[in-house]
Amino acid sequence: MVLAACDKELIGSKLKKDKICVEITESFYMGDIVSEEKLIEELKCTTNANLFGEKVIKCAIKCGMVDHGTVIIIDGVPHVQIYRV
Repeated sequence: MVLAACDKELIGSKLKKDKICVEITESFYMGDIVSEEKLIEELKCTTNANLFGEKVIKCAIKCGMVDHGTVIIIDGVPHVQIYRV
């Protein structure tokens, strides 16, 4: 399962850093708006995740899915990808 999640206020944003350009589109990231508890539940079940935003990343760190040192910042926005094999 692949999980794409972002802070809702980031929908529609275009982020740039050096050669990296990311568009946080509604078609990819907008699904259900969920509670922190539901996001943690989904993170624990996923094999791949693409996460943007302070709130979402904070939640992923809180539940032990992400180490703070693996978070990168793109145009001021925290980002992390999770791959579980």
